[in-house]
Amino acid sequence: MHQEDLPDVLNIEAQGYSFPWSESVFFGCFRPDYRLWALVWGQRLSGYAVVAYMVGEAHLLNLCVAPAKQGSGGGRRLLRHLVLEAARDGMSQVLLEVRASNRAAIDLYAAEGFDVIGRRKGYYPAGREREDALVMALPLGG
Repeated sequence: MHQEDLPDVLNIEAQGYSFPWSESVFFGCFRPDYRLWALVWGQRLSGYAVVAYMVGEAHLLNLCVAPAKQGSGGGRRLLRHLVLEAARDGMSQVLLEVRASNRAAIDLYAAEGFDVIGRRKGYYPAGREREDALVMALPLGG
């Protein structure tokens, strides 16, 4: 992903999340210890992933696919790509947080070998309330 992709990324982000990241948050991810990937379907940016490399671990911070392309395998392609790249880069595992209510994402991560290793109470905004996050991990054998 490149900074020039941000208008498309922000559009997808706004469609995909009730509490989307701001442009400044995305800009802050263009740094050496982060990896950003775009999913291009045809000629159109249709998804993205943002991963931070910290202390030998890859932390998946954001993975989103445009609603019109959800269910078409794009999220799985992005996930497999970032896992492969993290392994190539010598990371020991991939970590992520996912909303406890996001069954589709949890099922995808579990199908790709991630296990639930914890829960963060009140991690996500959810209107007046907060929602728990499941913490999931995939060891990379590195």
